[in-house]
Amino acid sequence: MPNIYDSAYDLEKAIRNSEEFKNLKDAYDAVMADESAKQMFDNFRNTQMELQEKQMQGQEISEEEVEKARQVVELVQQHEDISKLMEEEQRLNVVINDVSRIITKPLEELYGNPEEQSNE
Repeated sequence: MPNIYDSAYDLEKAIRNSEEFKNLKDAYDAVMADESAKQMFDNFRNTQMELQEKQMQGQEISEEEVEKARQVVELVQQHEDISKLMEEEQRLNVVINDVSRIITKPLEELYGNPEEQSNE
């Protein structure tokens, strides 16, 4: 039986070598090579992280903060390189979510869907 950690490292290598990751890295490198795109992207990431921190701490997010975040998102989506980066990130996230569903399948099978069990 293979060591589960060896399998995890193999999976990590497979992700790094995947077309999705390579496309994401190329898109990221393109954004980082363009100073104005990098600044816009950093601003976008900082805005995201600030709002996530507030949410995690249970703090209220003001209408002004929501509006500022919306404007930042609109701005970065208009930049071709950043928009491509976001698309590539989404593609890789789909793969990672699929893999997560696969590796958590034993737990799902063990615990099952509580609604299904109560109907039996």
